[in-house]
Amino acid sequence: MGIEIERKFLVVGDGWQKAARPGCSMRQGYLAQSGSTSIVRVRCAEDRAFLTVKGQREGLVRPEFEYEIPYTEAEEMLRTLCRNPPIEKTRYRVKLGELSWDVDVFSGRLDGLVLAEVELKCVDQPVELPAWIGAEVTYDPQYGNAVLSEIPVMPSAPAPQRTST
Repeated sequence: MGIEIERKFLVVGDGWQKAARPGCSMRQGYLAQSGSTSIVRVRCAEDRAFLTVKGQREGLVRPEFEYEIPYTEAEEMLRTLCRNPPIEKTRYRVKLGELSWDVDVFSGRLDGLVLAEVELKCVDQPVELPAWIGAEVTYDPQYGNAVLSEIPVMPSAPAPQRTST
């Protein structure tokens, strides 16, 4: 079974940009959502497309299965099967030590939102938080992409707070 072990944070400032690789434009939408138990997502990233199934989170861990699909089919799914318009974002990769951070800069109706995710090898893997990391939102459902896809405009984010590991 595929699994994802991930922590998610708000980003404060632009200190991450110095170490970022060139960004990748993404559009993603949700084909099915079963409350907090599972989602099915379609994503177009540059010239590639993926269908992803994610199960219910237990702590930091959740089942995840991802399959590359034809780009034209993914575009058709985004146009015809998603209840809401796709989320638009640019993803930047920032390598710091042993960890690789994904920094998502949202555009369109979520313009202004910047989130960072770090995937871990195990739940107790230590994470040194860079200075540009703000409040942890791993367990805050309003920052899940499936939930973000349902809101018309991004609400004001809480005041960024430094969190401990």
